[in-house]
Parts: sequence; structure tokens; C-alpha cells
Amino acid sequence: MLFLWIFLFSFIFFFNSFSFKPPPPMKSEWRLLLSPLFWEELSRFLLSWFHKNWLSIGVHQVPMKMPLKKINLGLKPAEYVEEESPSLLDLPELTLESILERLSPSGLCSMAGVCSALRDRCTSDHLWKRHLKQKWGGLIGDAAFKEWQCHIASSKRPSLVDQRNHKNFFKSLGTVWSFSWIKPKFETRNHPRTALPVDSIMAMYLSLERGKFWFPAQVYNRENGHVGFLLSCYDAQISYDSRTDTFQARYSPYGRRMIEESIHWDRLRAPPVDTPAHDLHISDCLNDLKPGDHIEIQWRRSKEFPYGWWYATVGHVETCDGNENRCPCQYNDMVALDFNQYPPGSRWRRTTVNRKEHREEGNEADGFYGGIRKLYKQEEISTWKKLWPNQVFE
Repeated sequence: MLFLWIFLFSFIFFFNSFSFKPPPPMKSEWRLLLSPLFWEELSRFLLSWFHKNWLSIGVHQVPMKMPLKKINLGLKPAEYVEEESPSLLDLPELTLESILERLSPSGLCSMAGVCSALRDRCTSDHLWKRHLKQKWGGLIGDAAFKEWQCHIASSKRPSLVDQRNHKNFFKSLGTVWSFSWIKPKFETRNHPRTALPVDSIMAMYLSLERGKFWFPAQVYNRENGHVGFLLSCYDAQISYDSRTDTFQARYSPYGRRMIEESIHWDRLRAPPVDTPAHDLHISDCLNDLKPGDHIEIQWRRSKEFPYGWWYATVGHVETCDGNENRCPCQYNDMVALDFNQYPPGSRWRRTTVNRKEHREEGNEADGFYGGIRKLYKQEEISTWKKLWPNQVFE
């Protein structure tokens, strides 16, 4: 375009430079080219053509794929309109719920840090019940839930509640676990975070993972498999250590009090009955016991000690020859209990209890035998067999 303008003004300047001189005689064609009327018309044509084609070129140089909202043909600059990206909350209700149900505990905690709407969804009890049952179902029994209710009640007391812990609960999620995936992102100066309700399932799950909640359970072969406790199971208060994936246990203060560490999952269980460790269990299976049955029986060294549950099997009484076709043991008032982990002749090998009038029996020398519970589930029997010692011990 610059060359076109130079060409146009050059001719105009050239024409004006000699328009006052009388032209020499020439042919009619040259007279027409040098006439003022010709150059005036040519100038008008070029200006008109240049103006029309400049606008045409300006329009056609706009990329065809550019969004219309970015094209500005006016004098004022166009305002940029930001495109709204799709949101997770735009999904149908069932689809969003299905996604949240498939998230791990770490995923739910991360998703809860996105916004308040997702926080309300990701902290709901129905999502966390599955995770609680999946990981803690084998240890969390009725006794543990009762303990948690007491923990909640104490947390709600104003005199016992640390308000700073409630205000900064989600901030502490990053230190709840030894992992790095809990990083809250939803707190700003204008939008402070909301404390997680202490009575929620999520709060219980995180308290268990933190190891801050001590709950009742039972420990097989306490004191790291001490020979005096083999094939037994004792009540304790346990706490989880997420760094080692093990537990520590605090045993009853009566007798020898101690804390045991590095307890693995396979040595723990939820209490199968609600009977406290110092109370006699009421036996309801005595009339059903017969040789070959697997049982657990309460035993304690003295009356000041708590009971532990000891594994045994029902044997034949001394008057029976062991023949199954004519065995009268099931109808005998006395029931023989065998502790086969001890050698024959050991005072701990066998004891007998009265089927009809069973109460706590024993003495200070041999200890005291308490209530009996029959094992019906093969899973319980298999657990005891896995704990069986490699050799018979005294």
C-alpha cells in the first residue's frame, strides 16, 4: 500500500510541475494522457479503489477460526469474555455420588478441601462408614463405640474443649497421617474453614488414624508371646501408630501394669462379649458341650487380676474310653477341658467343670476358672490354630 501511495502522489506532483508550460505538439493519444481531466479522474478512481480494498483486506485478514467474541471491527476495544469450565458439581447427582463412593479416605480429604459444597458431601457419614468398616471393622466392636460416645461427650464440654483445636481442625489434617496427601486448600481470609463435627464418622476415622483415640480391644499372646500367656487373649486399651502400621496396648492396672508396643493386626480382635475383664461371664453353652468342641474359658491368676480368655478343647472324661459310638460324655454332668499346648502330666493340661452348677472354680495355686463360650465360627478356630506354638511347653 505504501508503494501505491508513492506512485499516486508522484504522478500528481509530476503533473503539477509542468502544467503551466505550453505542451509541445503531439499526437492525440499523448494529449489525452497529459490532460488535467484524465489525471483527475484517475486519481479519484485510485483513491476509491484503495479505500474499498483496504477495508476488504482488513476484514479478510482476520483468522477464520477466531471466536466471534474476539473480533473487534468497531472503534472500542472488545471485552474478553472468559469461558466457564465445567464443574464437578454440574454432574448428575447419582454420578457425583458414585464418584465420591469410589474415593479413598485420602481422596475424600483432598476433595473436601476444594469448596464448601464438596466439603459437606465428602464429610458425610455414609461415605465414611464403608471405610471405617473396611479397615477397622475387625477391631471396632460395641465396647469401642461406647468408648467413642464417651469421648464425644467429653469433647463437647466447654471446660474440656480446646477451642483452637476446633478452629484449626482441618489445618491439622495434614499432620493426622504420616502421608502427605491431606493438604487443605479451602481456607481464605474471606472464607474461614468450618470445624468437623466431633460426632461424625469421619472424625472417628481420623482419630483412629492419628492414634489419639484409645479404644478397648483384646490382644492374643500378650507381652510379645510370653510363655505364660500363649494361647490366651487379654483385654487392653490400644492405639494405632500409622508410621509403623502397628499398635501399642495398655493392660489393666491390676496386677502387673505394662505397655506393649509393635503389636500387629493379626494379634488383635474386638471383644466377642460385653463382659468386663473382672466379671464372671455367664455361660449359656454348657449343655451343648461335647468332646471335640472348641471353647474359650476365663482364667485369672488370683482374684485381684483380670480374666483372660484361654483356648481349650472339650475332651473325654476319665470314665470314657473315647469310642464315639458309645461315648456318654455329652450327658455327663462333668465336662473335661484339655489345654493341649501343655504336655501330659502337667497340672495345666486338664481341668473339669460342672455342667449344671458352674461358677468360678479354682484356688490360689492353680488359678481361677470362669465362664465358658463355645466357638461356632471356623474363623475364630482358625485364628487360634495359627497362634499354636511350634512345640509343647511346660
